[in-house]
Amino acid sequence: MVFSSVEFLYFFLPAAMLFYCVTPKKLKNAALFITGVMFYAFGEPAYVIVLLLSCAVDYFAGLIMYKNDSNPKARKACLITSVVMNIGLLCIFKYTSFIIDTLNSLFHLSIPLNIYGAAANSIFGTHFSLSKIILPIGISFFTFQSMSYTIDLYMRKIEVQKSFISFAAYVTMFPQIVAGPIVRYSDVSERLGSRRVTAEGLSLGITRFTRGLAKKVLLANNIGRLWAEVKSADYSALPALTAWLGIAAFTLQIYFDFSGYSDMAIGLGKMLGFDFPENFDLPYTSGSVREFWRRWHITLGTWFKNYVYIPLGGSRGGTLKTVRNLAAVWLLTGLWHGASWNFVLWGCWFGLLIIAERLFLGRVLEKLPGFVRWLYTILAVMFGWVLFDCSDLPSALRYIAAMFGAGGSFADRGCFWLICEFSVILSLGAFFASDAPKNLRERIDSRLSAAGVKISVFSVIEPVVTMLLLIASTAYLVNDGYNPFLYFNF
Repeated sequence: MVFSSVEFLYFFLPAAMLFYCVTPKKLKNAALFITGVMFYAFGEPAYVIVLLLSCAVDYFAGLIMYKNDSNPKARKACLITSVVMNIGLLCIFKYTSFIIDTLNSLFHLSIPLNIYGAAANSIFGTHFSLSKIILPIGISFFTFQSMSYTIDLYMRKIEVQKSFISFAAYVTMFPQIVAGPIVRYSDVSERLGSRRVTAEGLSLGITRFTRGLAKKVLLANNIGRLWAEVKSADYSALPALTAWLGIAAFTLQIYFDFSGYSDMAIGLGKMLGFDFPENFDLPYTSGSVREFWRRWHITLGTWFKNYVYIPLGGSRGGTLKTVRNLAAVWLLTGLWHGASWNFVLWGCWFGLLIIAERLFLGRVLEKLPGFVRWLYTILAVMFGWVLFDCSDLPSALRYIAAMFGAGGSFADRGCFWLICEFSVILSLGAFFASDAPKNLRERIDSRLSAAGVKISVFSVIEPVVTMLLLIASTAYLVNDGYNPFLYFNF
């Protein structure tokens, strides 16, 4: 059987936890480092060297910075080395092809290139070419995570980590190395020095991990089948209702896919004695795009706020500079997600909406009913997801056109078959992406408490539900071959 990375993580977990638990206390960080490298090597064995290079450069940059504490020039040189190295790795592996394709389209020049050492075939021509570069899994996550250490150290927000093994354990922790959440060193520095596996941590961790696993394999995978079918269709003949149905499916799929993995990572962290930061907070209940991005991929938003927006001046320099800073953040956010123009446009789309809300639209939204604010937000997000997941900008524009009837019809028989086939899973997805489960739980607990019942009914049934979800998710992983994971691409 060929496992996906999610499946490998699931079946790798028992062995990793056993190895970690039997390792002596003084070697716990070494165990984390070893299991992290093993997990990463499963997906990209050749690129373990890239991961270790990022660790080594940032570790030694931090150590030299510490030893030259009274030398501002040396400290700054260390910071620049770290930032240039990490951004350089991103540019080489993620953006080289994009840059060359852009140059081709602008200048129509050509020098066949091969980054692996082959000499150029010609000096002059009409088209650049490049050997295909395989993107290291999770490079956008671990470079940002490792780089944040040296930036915080330079800003004197944290203490230096003198042990390479402990620092490497922080960067390579297998629960979140390939898809976040982006954990800053300050989030885990105390636990790197002292932590222990507890019964409470194991219980909370298993429950959280199982919830995330169920989100991923039971909801995201099954809802994703609908999007995969619609996305593969001919957009020029796609009925409008089918197009809306497809992007609604992707809207739910990407949420359960990414938040599911974040839940798994947070749960695994609790099992190991760490408290990773939350990454999602019911984003589809938001009443504005600004609120949506405070609730979606929270650790990425925090990273850009702390290391880009605030250093540029934040909102302190007046309206024009605030607009400039927001535009820079959202251009970089788009590029962080992918090296193509549809991601750039995706970032610009949300940047424009957030700037508009900052300048005037936010005041308008405050006066509107809650449902209208929610409808505006979810529609804005859905259009953004079209730009995000279509393979190129022309495809995204054709899909958006189909949503408004360019396919020539509103619905057809195939559309109604899709509704019949996927209505139950879509309804479940909409329910669990809303605040309805939380509200329902609070209402039931409140009524039982008023009736004199002192024990929450959910504390009794939660272990049973967790066990059932774990069994169902395991069965799905073993028997089903459709198991994509969207954010492994970043």
